[in-house]
Amino acid sequence: MSDGILHLTDATFDKEIVNSKSSAIVDFWASWCYPCKMIVPILEEIANDYSGKIKVAKLDVDENMPTATRFNVMNIPTLILFKDGKEKTRIVGVAPKEEIARKIDEVLKG
Repeated sequence: MSDGILHLTDATFDKEIVNSKSSAIVDFWASWCYPCKMIVPILEEIANDYSGKIKVAKLDVDENMPTATRFNVMNIPTLILFKDGKEKTRIVGVAPKEEIARKIDEVLKG
């Protein structure tokens, strides 16, 4: 896993995402989820490409169910983009890097 990806827990989520002025993309995932594993290389590239512009983070839904429930994550992988601590958009399922980058760009501009 890339050093540019932050690993969140229920205990750290609000501090790192909700109470942060930074924009962030959070990958809600589980270790048994094959599609979740498919997007890891994409997220590593995103973390490198957007270093210093957006936080890239992961939250294991099996170990952090309260946070997953709070954000109504029903399917994984789910990528949620946050700006100023508020959800701006989400992507459910595997998406190509270009689509993820486009949504990040929209959030950063908006």
